[in-house]
Amino acid sequence: MTKQQILHLMDDTTAGGVMRVVDYITGCPAIGEEAEHRVHVLPRRGAILPPQTGVDVIVSHLTVSWRALPALIALRAMHPAATLIHVEHSYTAGFAARKVRHMGRFCTLLRTAYAMMDGIVAVSRDQRDWMLREKLARREKLFHISPCVDLADFTALPAPEGAPRVFGLIGRLHEQKGFATAINAFKATRNPALRLKIFGAGPLEEELKALAEGDARISFEGFRAAPAQAMAEVDCVLMPSRWEAFGLVAQEGLAAGRTVLVADVDGLRDQIADGALKVEVGTCAAWQDAIETVASGAFADRPRPVLQGEARFAARWLQMLDTLRPAQADLQTGTQAQAAPLAA
Repeated sequence: MTKQQILHLMDDTTAGGVMRVVDYITGCPAIGEEAEHRVHVLPRRGAILPPQTGVDVIVSHLTVSWRALPALIALRAMHPAATLIHVEHSYTAGFAARKVRHMGRFCTLLRTAYAMMDGIVAVSRDQRDWMLREKLARREKLFHISPCVDLADFTALPAPEGAPRVFGLIGRLHEQKGFATAINAFKATRNPALRLKIFGAGPLEEELKALAEGDARISFEGFRAAPAQAMAEVDCVLMPSRWEAFGLVAQEGLAAGRTVLVADVDGLRDQIADGALKVEVGTCAAWQDAIETVASGAFADRPRPVLQGEARFAARWLQMLDTLRPAQADLQTGTQAQAAPLAA
């Protein structure tokens, strides 16, 4: 069978989960046996992709917005025979609850964008269920595929021994991540031997530094280009996110044998089955209690979980591509039939 030609569209190449997931897809040997990949980065959000030849599948990793909607319409119109897939890296029930003022208008945007796609990838079960509840996409075109990155550098790290002493916040310093909650919770602990290391950069850096001021146990370590280097410096990962489509840092922490505490929100709920510990209430008091419980050694020396994410990721991508092949063939046949009278 001829390999499918797949084009991945991006409008944001900043260091982070989406870029690393795309790198993993395009370099995954199992997926590479069935398809050849290339990546096209749009010069700006909302830019229109010129017509592409020889492309069977176009995968959108774009951020859906009203401003970008004309570009999606053009994408569908200019590639009628291609299979279009959108991976929803951004929007969740948690995002909608905290950031969307007009839910009806927001859902109309997503329904319109998703209707132009042959397949929609939900990156977590919680996100998939939210899409179905809000009737954002038909069940038959919705695929749940949890993201994955190369975890080899994390599984190679030795697991911490004994009760965790160094806690870590890893990610963009943005309101989404809820780092202020964790900082306040950590400041409320009294054990002088504990440390909180914060890795990342972002718009809230100065605000968070001001919040942490006065507690010498807290340090800001800056952005690390190699995520495993940051993970090597902590015993326990804190993820108090306000919304989170999936949360790759949790998978990395679990692969590294770290204790991982996650908020009870969106895609972070998927991490619990793999061994993450849920903090059910998003208050400072609840996070303080969770930190102190972990520091007491209550969860020390747990066996490192055996993660199946990499094999599952490849299998589900291949299954989706195989499922959508008949639709792609129908589109190509229909396009050729429409073009025939013109050719005559």
